[in-house]
Amino acid sequence: MEARLNYFASPFAAKVMKRVNAVGAALSETTVPVLTLELMRLRASQINGCGYCVDMHTKDAMEAGETAQRLHLVAAWREATVFTDAERAALELAEEGTRLADAAGGVSDEVWANAAKHYTEDELIALVGVIALINAYNRMNVMVRQPAGDYVPGQWS
Repeated sequence: MEARLNYFASPFAAKVMKRVNAVGAALSETTVPVLTLELMRLRASQINGCGYCVDMHTKDAMEAGETAQRLHLVAAWREATVFTDAERAALELAEEGTRLADAAGGVSDEVWANAAKHYTEDELIALVGVIALINAYNRMNVMVRQPAGDYVPGQWS
Protein backbone atom coordinates (compact mmCIF):
# COMPACT_ATOMS: atom_id res chain seq x y z
CA MET A 1 0.00 0.00 0.00
CA GLU A 2 1.22 3.45 -0.86
CA ALA A 3 -0.07 6.72 0.57
CA ARG A 4 -2.05 9.01 -1.71
CA LEU A 5 -0.09 12.01 -0.43
CA ASN A 6 3.37 12.35 1.05
CA TYR A 7 2.95 14.53 4.13
CA PHE A 8 6.69 14.39 4.69
CA ALA A 9 7.68 15.85 1.33
CA SER A 10 5.33 18.83 1.23
CA PRO A 11 6.37 22.17 2.75
CA PHE A 12 2.69 23.10 3.13
CA ALA A 13 1.90 19.82 4.89
CA ALA A 14 4.87 20.44 7.19
CA LYS A 15 3.42 23.83 8.10
CA VAL A 16 -0.02 22.33 8.80
CA MET A 17 1.37 19.41 10.80
CA LYS A 18 3.59 21.70 12.87
CA ARG A 19 0.46 23.44 14.14
CA VAL A 20 -1.52 20.23 14.63
CA ASN A 21 1.41 18.71 16.53
CA ALA A 22 1.61 21.81 18.74
CA VAL A 23 -1.80 20.85 20.12
CA GLY A 24 -0.41 17.43 21.00
CA ALA A 25 2.56 19.03 22.74
CA ALA A 26 0.24 21.15 24.89
CA LEU A 27 -1.89 18.11 25.74
CA SER A 28 1.20 16.18 26.86
CA GLU A 29 1.40 18.50 29.87
CA THR A 30 -1.68 16.91 31.45
CA THR A 31 -1.66 14.94 34.69
CA VAL A 32 -3.71 12.17 33.06
CA PRO A 33 -1.47 9.07 33.00
CA VAL A 34 0.25 8.59 29.66
CA LEU A 35 -0.95 4.97 29.47
CA THR A 36 -4.55 6.11 29.82
CA LEU A 37 -4.05 8.53 26.93
CA GLU A 38 -2.45 5.81 24.80
CA LEU A 39 -5.35 3.44 25.50
CA MET A 40 -7.78 6.17 24.44
CA ARG A 41 -5.81 6.89 21.26
CA LEU A 42 -5.69 3.21 20.47
CA ARG A 43 -9.42 2.71 20.97
CA ALA A 44 -10.38 5.69 18.80
CA SER A 45 -7.96 4.50 16.12
CA GLN A 46 -9.49 1.02 16.18
CA ILE A 47 -12.97 2.49 15.76
CA ASN A 48 -11.84 4.72 12.89
CA GLY A 49 -9.89 1.95 11.15
CA CYS A 50 -6.61 3.88 11.20
CA GLY A 51 -3.94 1.21 10.90
CA TYR A 52 -1.10 3.73 11.12
CA CYS A 53 -2.37 5.05 14.47
CA VAL A 54 -3.19 1.57 15.81
CA ASP A 55 0.41 0.60 15.05
CA MET A 56 1.82 3.80 16.56
CA HIS A 57 -0.17 3.85 19.77
CA THR A 58 0.22 0.13 20.41
CA LYS A 59 3.99 0.49 20.13
CA ASP A 60 4.12 3.75 22.10
CA ALA A 61 2.01 2.20 24.87
CA MET A 62 4.30 -0.82 25.05
CA GLU A 63 7.33 1.45 25.14
CA ALA A 64 5.71 3.32 28.07
CA GLY A 65 5.21 0.04 29.96
CA GLU A 66 1.76 -1.15 28.91
CA THR A 67 1.18 -4.91 28.89
CA ALA A 68 0.30 -6.96 25.84
CA GLN A 69 -2.73 -8.39 27.67
CA ARG A 70 -4.28 -4.96 28.22
CA LEU A 71 -3.53 -3.85 24.67
CA HIS A 72 -5.21 -6.97 23.29
CA LEU A 73 -8.29 -6.23 25.40
CA VAL A 74 -8.77 -2.55 24.49
CA ALA A 75 -11.30 -3.42 21.79
CA ALA A 76 -13.29 -5.39 24.38
CA TRP A 77 -12.66 -3.13 27.38
CA ARG A 78 -16.25 -3.39 28.66
CA GLU A 79 -15.87 -7.11 29.31
CA ALA A 80 -12.23 -6.94 30.46
CA THR A 81 -11.31 -6.86 34.14
CA VAL A 82 -7.83 -5.42 33.60
CA PHE A 83 -8.77 -1.72 33.43
CA THR A 84 -9.32 0.63 36.34
CA ASP A 85 -12.59 2.51 36.76
CA ALA A 86 -10.84 5.72 35.67
CA GLU A 87 -9.44 4.06 32.54
CA ARG A 88 -12.86 2.61 31.75
CA ALA A 89 -14.41 6.08 32.07
CA ALA A 90 -11.75 7.49 29.72
CA LEU A 91 -12.27 4.69 27.19
CA GLU A 92 -16.02 5.20 27.27
CA LEU A 93 -15.58 8.94 26.72
CA ALA A 94 -13.17 8.22 23.86
CA GLU A 95 -15.69 5.88 22.23
CA GLU A 96 -18.63 8.26 22.50
CA GLY A 97 -16.47 11.22 21.45
CA THR A 98 -15.33 9.27 18.41
CA ARG A 99 -18.79 7.98 17.48
CA LEU A 100 -20.58 11.34 17.57
CA ALA A 101 -22.61 10.52 14.49
CA ASP A 102 -24.05 7.44 16.20
CA ALA A 103 -25.91 9.48 18.83
CA ALA A 104 -27.89 12.63 18.17
CA GLY A 105 -26.84 14.07 21.54
CA GLY A 106 -23.14 13.33 21.18
CA VAL A 107 -21.53 12.31 24.47
CA SER A 108 -24.23 11.34 26.97
CA ASP A 109 -24.60 13.05 30.34
CA GLU A 110 -24.03 9.69 32.02
CA VAL A 111 -20.69 9.13 30.27
CA TRP A 112 -19.59 12.70 31.02
CA ALA A 113 -20.57 12.40 34.69
CA ASN A 114 -18.68 9.14 34.99
CA ALA A 115 -15.54 10.72 33.56
CA ALA A 116 -15.97 13.74 35.83
CA LYS A 117 -15.93 11.41 38.86
CA HIS A 118 -12.38 10.38 38.00
CA TYR A 119 -10.81 13.45 36.42
CA THR A 120 -10.37 17.14 37.30
CA GLU A 121 -11.65 19.87 35.01
CA ASP A 122 -8.18 20.36 33.50
CA GLU A 123 -7.88 16.62 32.98
CA LEU A 124 -11.29 16.54 31.29
CA ILE A 125 -10.08 19.31 28.98
CA ALA A 126 -7.07 17.13 28.17
CA LEU A 127 -9.26 14.07 27.56
CA VAL A 128 -11.50 16.02 25.19
CA GLY A 129 -8.45 17.46 23.42
CA VAL A 130 -6.81 14.05 23.03
CA ILE A 131 -10.02 12.57 21.64
CA ALA A 132 -10.44 15.43 19.16
CA LEU A 133 -6.80 15.30 18.11
CA ILE A 134 -6.58 11.53 17.60
CA ASN A 135 -9.76 11.67 15.53
CA ALA A 136 -8.16 14.37 13.36
CA TYR A 137 -5.00 12.29 12.90
CA ASN A 138 -7.10 9.18 12.18
CA ARG A 139 -9.08 10.97 9.51
CA MET A 140 -5.99 12.41 7.83
CA ASN A 141 -4.24 9.03 7.76
CA VAL A 142 -7.30 7.10 6.58
CA MET A 143 -8.04 9.62 3.81
CA VAL A 144 -4.49 9.50 2.44
CA ARG A 145 -4.19 5.73 3.08
CA GLN A 146 -1.08 6.07 5.22
CA PRO A 147 0.51 2.59 5.39
CA ALA A 148 0.90 0.93 8.78
CA GLY A 149 3.56 -1.23 10.35
CA ASP A 150 6.82 0.69 10.10
CA TYR A 151 6.38 3.09 13.02
CA VAL A 152 9.23 3.15 15.54
CA PRO A 153 8.38 4.30 19.12
CA GLY A 154 9.35 7.93 19.67
CA GLN A 155 9.79 8.49 15.96
CA TRP A 156 7.86 11.77 16.04
CA SER A 157 9.14 13.02 19.43
